[in-house]
Amino acid sequence: MERTDIRDEAQALNARLVEWRRHLHKHPELGFDTQNTAAFAAEQLEAMGAADIKTGVGRGGLTAVIQGEKPGGVLGLRADMDALPIHEETGLPFASSEEGKMHACGHDAHTAMLLGTAKLLSRHRAELKGAVKLIFQPAEEIGAGAVAMIRDGALESPRVDAIAGLHTGNFWTGASAGEIGYSRGALMASADMFTLSITGTGGHGAQPDRAVDPIAAACQIYTAIQTIVSREVPPAQAAVVTVGTIQAGSAANIIPPSCTMQGTIRTLFPETRTRIQERIREIAEGVAGAMRASASVKFTYGPPPVICDSGMTEKLIRAAGRIVGPEHVRPVDAPTMVAEDMAFFLEKVPGVFFWHPSAVGEGENYPHHHPKFTVNEEVLWTGTGTMTELALTWQEQVTPQPAAGRGQALS
Repeated sequence: MERTDIRDEAQALNARLVEWRRHLHKHPELGFDTQNTAAFAAEQLEAMGAADIKTGVGRGGLTAVIQGEKPGGVLGLRADMDALPIHEETGLPFASSEEGKMHACGHDAHTAMLLGTAKLLSRHRAELKGAVKLIFQPAEEIGAGAVAMIRDGALESPRVDAIAGLHTGNFWTGASAGEIGYSRGALMASADMFTLSITGTGGHGAQPDRAVDPIAAACQIYTAIQTIVSREVPPAQAAVVTVGTIQAGSAANIIPPSCTMQGTIRTLFPETRTRIQERIREIAEGVAGAMRASASVKFTYGPPPVICDSGMTEKLIRAAGRIVGPEHVRPVDAPTMVAEDMAFFLEKVPGVFFWHPSAVGEGENYPHHHPKFTVNEEVLWTGTGTMTELALTWQEQVTPQPAAGRGQALS
């Protein structure tokens, strides 16, 4: 039986969601230093009657439990809490009060929507099977918070059987504010960095024959690695290799002894991720050697791809359809090459991560991480409602639904 009351309750709660979001927006915190944000969330959760509230999980995180009155499994619901080192330029009356810190990625809204979910679930304990583990995570922006929380037991006591989360904003296409977007598989990319060091022999700029020019080798390596995606990755498996810095030399008439390149690799498939790393190393060493230089590569590994479990995705589609209407639940046009450390949770337990479009309006939509970024507060309830409905129904069987076509945004 469909629960029409969850949609109504979520809509009625929107003013409170806005209040929470604005408080969090005004008081942003960075990285793992999210103690005040966690304390604020803990205070709200305590008032709701949440159990086992723990702060300091993964250094700056928070977990709590909503225990149902029926037997069943445990669903994890995750929201990130940290802000960015950006000077806000929105001019909003609730703009950041912290110089050089801003919620420019929607994490304030994520936290508010999860608090709203906790509030609704606390009203529906009699219907809730098992329990819901609430996970408020720090340090998503530096890709370290999820791992820290997992190591600190966020997925244990009680053991989480499945997990879900969302991302709000406007950096995808195919859905409008008030709708829900999903992917039956890869949704976001992995994010790894590399540092490529080329060593030659320094010398006089007028006597290149007596030196081994590492800049010349670096230019050839740069050109060669740009062919990895276009010539070695299957066209259906999107990938990105970007070199962001090339640093060498101190004067126009000196051939330097070394050159350093740094870049990022983004992929949607684990095997592609591994293959690109192997080829960067092989190309760098081979090209440098052919030019009488040497090269070494160091990789810094970030989050893996965000890959949604097919079964949990179907349950998300059903739950979201009951909140916003099936015609407003649609597959994303394409995965984004932006990364999210929600991927670490999805490696541990089956789960789903979904889009919560919240574009503000024409001429007001600034990209994530922009000093004027903001979200459409009128649709916060759709995120809270969808997570609540998912928590109440995820243990039920579901029949896969066909992808929806385009529709009109909710008013």
